[in-house]
Order: sequence, then structure tokens, then C-alpha cells
Amino acid sequence: MLGFILVGLFIILLIIGVPIAFVIGIVALTGILSAPYIPAVTVVMKMFNGLNSFVLLAVPLFILAANLMNQGKISKKLIEFSVAIVGHIRGGLAHANVLVSMIFAGISGASQADTAGVGNVLIPNMIETGYDKETAVGVTAASSTIGVIIPPSIPMIIYAGLTNTSVGSLFLAGIIPGILTGLGMMLVIYFLSLKKGYPKYKRTSLKKFLKLTRQTLPALLTPIIIIAGVITGWYTATEAAAFASLYTLFISMFFYKTLKLKDLPKILVDTLTLSSLSLFALAAASALGELFGYYQVQKLAEQFLTTYITQPWLFMFVIIMFFLFVGTFMDAIPAMILFIPVILPTAVKLGISPILLGMVTIMTLAIGLVTPPYGLCLLIASRIGELSVEKSFNAVILFIAVVLIVLISVAFFPDITFFIPRLIAPDLL
Repeated sequence: MLGFILVGLFIILLIIGVPIAFVIGIVALTGILSAPYIPAVTVVMKMFNGLNSFVLLAVPLFILAANLMNQGKISKKLIEFSVAIVGHIRGGLAHANVLVSMIFAGISGASQADTAGVGNVLIPNMIETGYDKETAVGVTAASSTIGVIIPPSIPMIIYAGLTNTSVGSLFLAGIIPGILTGLGMMLVIYFLSLKKGYPKYKRTSLKKFLKLTRQTLPALLTPIIIIAGVITGWYTATEAAAFASLYTLFISMFFYKTLKLKDLPKILVDTLTLSSLSLFALAAASALGELFGYYQVQKLAEQFLTTYITQPWLFMFVIIMFFLFVGTFMDAIPAMILFIPVILPTAVKLGISPILLGMVTIMTLAIGLVTPPYGLCLLIASRIGELSVEKSFNAVILFIAVVLIVLISVAFFPDITFFIPRLIAPDLL
């Protein structure tokens, strides 16, 4: 009976517009207060313990790196570099939007920061050069989902911590799915551009291209340094995030000279504000996880799954559908905190690699970044483009289809995911 009450409370709070972090916290508090033998202080203890993790320091640090890039105008330089590569193709600025998101993903691992940083520059520029608002907003929002697929990725780091999986193996596993997603989006853009007659730029001269490459090289080296360091064991993912922040700060202040000391307070405030959204939801999810443990939800779910889902392909299908639903109202981090411990034992019993499960989960939840009502990247892009959420969502549907195609390919053809890990670091698998 209590379970139905808590589910009803959860749904009602979502419908009336209570932020998901508070919804999770209220449900956890209500459930624990109603349960015998669990003191109310457990909620606070679990919330603090949930955040007491060295791994979680990577969340604000990667967001800090992204904000430093945006404030230090590195994003603009990456956009110029991307235009030089793909600008001559029909719909060149939209292609550059996707390409710069792929590069940005290799530095920050934060999709929301990508949407804000790239969107503030490219959405107005795309509209000015003849793109309709729907395309400008749709491309920006959709391409930012690549930020959690291409390494380094904050959800990958959290997942690795939950499952004791190698962060390096997850980073390598995300490379091909991320690239395929970006190329698929570019293909959609190309046909849209032919249909709507979007403009293209003149092909960049070799001299100018080499100049842009030289200017952006310090930024382009960042993902290589981060991923190589994690894979070889030079530093942990959290230390890599700290390095990314320091490195970005250094090149912004001393190489590009686009960042001043007076800019740092605002950057730190923005970082803390954005980080707190995910971290508070994570803390609340830790408290709700305690309630799940008390009522043996993991054991019940495992019994149900092993009884009725006996085929790996069926399990994958159910997981994709489940996380597509969950992603519409919950961020990836609390969703994984709550549900990965529940589904992982069944996945292992069915012979599904935790790395494959992680990639499928992360890619599925990435779609939630552009699906209402949560859809944080969609909301940011629609606000920048001054477009309604309904029209913005309609604009990303084709791109969601691309992510789904790549996701299904990854889920049912695991060699796509494992090709690079087996090639570079088979010992991590």
C-alpha cells in the first residue's frame, strides 16, 4: 500500500512542476518516515554519504572546465575551426554546430555547458545567416547530447563508480558511438539543407586552415591528454577533470589571453549553480536508494527480471524503453544511482557486459536531455533561440531518431562498442 502512495506522490509532484531533485527527496523522506525501524536522520546521513565520494568531484571540475572554455572564448575558436573543416558543405554552419559539439564533448563531458556555450554563439549566427529558428535550436540541442557519449563523460565516471567498471574502458567504448551519432546528425542536416536551401561557406584556404589549426591546437590536445592519461593510469578520472580545468585556465589566460582574473568569481558561481542541480539530485537519490534497500526492491526486481526476461535481446529492449521513459523526467546521474544497482545483477547473469550496459544506459538517458518535460538541453536551446518548447521538440525529433538508430546498433551489435577498447586496451575489458 505504501508503495502505491509513494508512486502517486511522485507523479503528483512531477505534474505540479516540483523540480525532480526535490521530488526524489520528498518521496525518500516520506517513505523513510513511514517505515518502521528507520530513523528520520537516515535521510540526511544518506544524502551526505552519497556525496562523500572522490569520484563525484569530477562533476563540478568538468563543468568548471566547460565554463572556462566558454568564458575564455575557446568555444568561439573551436567554432571557427569547425567551420573551416565543414563550412563548404551545404548547411555548413549547422554541420559546424555538430562538429564543435563533438570536440567540446572531448574536453568537458557536460552537455548543458555545451548547449549554453555553443548555443549562445551559433543559434543567433545561424538565424542571421538564413536558418529558421527550429533548425538552429534543434541542431544545437540535439548535438549537445553527444557530450555524454564521447569521452570524457560525467555519466560514464558515475557509472564506473557504481559498477566498479574501468573508466578507461568506458571512455574508449564511447568513441565510435559518439562519432556515429555526430555523422548521422550531419547526414540529416545535409538533406534538410538541400530541401530548405541553407547557405554554405567558401572552402577555407590551406593557409587559413593551418593558421586556425595552430591557434586551436592547445584546445584540441585536451581530450587526447585526458583520455590517454586515464587509460594509461597516469591519473584517475577525477584528477583528469582537475587537470582539464587547470589546463583550460592556463591556455585561456596565457595562450589565448581571453580570460582575466576578474572573470573567475562569475565562472565559479556559474559552475556551482550548474553542479548543484545534478549533485543535489544525486544526494536525494542516495536517500531513496536506502528506501529501496529496506523494501528489497533490488531483490524483487531481480526475481521478476530473471523469471520473465530470459533473453539478452529482450532485456536490452526493456532497459532501453525503461530509461527512455525515466529520462523524460530525471537526470542521468540520479537515474543511474537508483536503477543501475537494481538491473546490473540480472544483466551479468544474462551474460551482458557491464560496459555494454553502461553505454546503452548512458546513450538512452542522453535522449532525455532533449525530451520534455525534463529536457534540460532542449530548454536551454529554446530559451536562447526564443522558441517554444513544443516547436523546439519537433525540431529535434529527426535527430533523436539518429541517436536511437545508433543506440539500437550498439545494443544488438556490441562489436561496435568494443572495437576500440579491444584494439587499444584489451586488458581493461
